[in-house]
Amino acid sequence: MSKAAEIDIVSVSKIYGSTTAVHEISLKIPAGTYCCLLGPSGCGKTSTLRMIAGHESISTGDIRLGNSVITDLPPARRGTAMMFQSYALFPHLDLVDNVAFSLKMKGVEKDERRAKAMDMLRLMQLEAYATRRPAQLSGGQQQRVALARALITDPEALLLDEPLSALDPFLKIRMRAELKKLQTSLGITFVHVTHSQEEAMALADIIVIMNDGRIEQAAHPRVVFEKPATAFVAKFMGDHNVISGRVTKSEGDELMISVPAGGDFLAIGAEAAGLTDTADIAVRTDHVRVAPAAEKGLGFTGSVSNVEYRGSSVKLTVNGAGVEDFTAILSDKDFFANPVKVGDAIPLSWEREDALVLGRLKH
Repeated sequence: MSKAAEIDIVSVSKIYGSTTAVHEISLKIPAGTYCCLLGPSGCGKTSTLRMIAGHESISTGDIRLGNSVITDLPPARRGTAMMFQSYALFPHLDLVDNVAFSLKMKGVEKDERRAKAMDMLRLMQLEAYATRRPAQLSGGQQQRVALARALITDPEALLLDEPLSALDPFLKIRMRAELKKLQTSLGITFVHVTHSQEEAMALADIIVIMNDGRIEQAAHPRVVFEKPATAFVAKFMGDHNVISGRVTKSEGDELMISVPAGGDFLAIGAEAAGLTDTADIAVRTDHVRVAPAAEKGLGFTGSVSNVEYRGSSVKLTVNGAGVEDFTAILSDKDFFANPVKVGDAIPLSWEREDALVLGRLKH
């Protein structure tokens, strides 16, 4: 396998007519990392991937792979390989010829390309199926053929467009483990588009969260989980409650916000400096307790609107103090030691370090 290469996206935009799909994004993906582009439909993640691959032209900006500017190169000369969502296998060819197809297009001699294709099938544990056609394989096997076909060109970066979306939930989890193992053993850069938070958290060294053609945050999964950069990230990842209000007090890295017709809430964070008008704060859902607050701004009393049993945990939804659909994730042990039901009024609270001031994107 060839060495991995860093991907450097420099002020790249994609404009279709009067619509800007990607707004001047800049991103460095270190060599040999597993990077997931994550976000809702229409956020620009697939356009970004297709621009790296060369299947979509770049309106402004540049993309570098290693030391080369690849902005204007055709896909076959970029040192990248793309695996499509539909797998796009040839139904009339056996697995060896499917995998060897790109080498055939490059004029590689038959014996050599078939030998290399067999090596790739061996890597994917599919050598026993070499003479079969795609229709005789399961979804997971077809996916491994598509991977083998993409990797046979020795790419410096493999680009994957929602590769797991067609698989059933159990197979998804198994293929996730296989993709991670494959990326680690090959050591090349993987860029993977997904709209599944769980998939991105499980796979990525770097998660790039996109919204409306912009990057909201690019960081290690743990950083995204523990310190979401913006209200969008906090809501999209689903691990934090977001409370928005008017700043009533701001001192150093600490501020108090007041929610319209509701309570006052305290939060800390470097983003607090300079916020005088409105602010968003995030509270970790799994750090909320059913107990009165120890100090002002670290809790409220509300009415339970939903109780969802999840096995090892129980999800409570609570409304009150001007805050709607506030989520608390309790362990099953804590919940059943003191169960509550819909309609009950309960106090919720959290620790000082569990309420963060969120940043805002500068447009």
